Amino acid sequence: MISNKKVGEHHYRLTLKAPAIAGEAKPGQFIMLYLNKQDGVLLPRPFSIYLADKAKGEIVLLFEVRGCGTNILAKASEGSFFKVMGPLGRNFPNPSGQSLLLAGGMGIAPLVFLAASARVSMVMIYGAKTNQMLVCPPEDLINPMVSVIRVTEDGSFGEKGTCLDFLEQYLANTVEIYACGPMPMLSTVADLGKQHKIKAWLSLEERMACGIGACLGCVTATAGGYKRVCADGPVFPAEEVSFGE
Repeated sequence: MISNKKVGEHHYRLTLKAPAIAGEAKPGQFIMLYLNKQDGVLLPRPFSIYLADKAKGEIVLLFEVRGCGTNILAKASEGSFFKVMGPLGRNFPNPSGQSLLLAGGMGIAPLVFLAASARVSMVMIYGAKTNQMLVCPPEDLINPMVSVIRVTEDGSFGEKGTCLDFLEQYLANTVEIYACGPMPMLSTVADLGKQHKIKAWLSLEERMACGIGACLGCVTATAGGYKRVCADGPVFPAEEVSFGE
């Protein structure tokens, strides 16, 4: 481990030396990180690849402390070693034209890599409940091809509202939509994409145990039946995702 920087009350930006993964990683993919057995955590934890630097051989993860595993990881110090498997999962396709990115809360994690590598014009709407929960450091979103709009539900920073409150005003010239966040938000994105005939891609968040599709612990309902988020996703065309309607 190269660094473990606290970027919010419960959020950390973790940088790992992983040349093989950094060289192959694509936006939207993830890794499985194994904690040390002496910590008493047997199953690995999935993390979106937040950034990857092929030249340096580094990958960056952004995570929120939610349970035992992430609490242990938050306390890890520089020089710690972890077993990491990846890159895993289906990535975002390369944008073909002006794109709109919607990141709700920790949904920012898989979208920064996409924004950082953008070669077409993009607008990113990044929303959270409060200023303290906008945990993506500004220096991680400095691609000149990307315009970033930060919104907070309480109005403590940027525009007041949610990502969805600002979505429709940017649809006119949008060719594709890429989104990650709470399922109700993704459902609305899928509906608006269909309504405006805009291709939308959704990154789904599910608990995972193996990361390779063997355990069937992260299945989700789709138009084609149940699929594994780890192996068949985590990125899905919006029209494939079932929202239980």
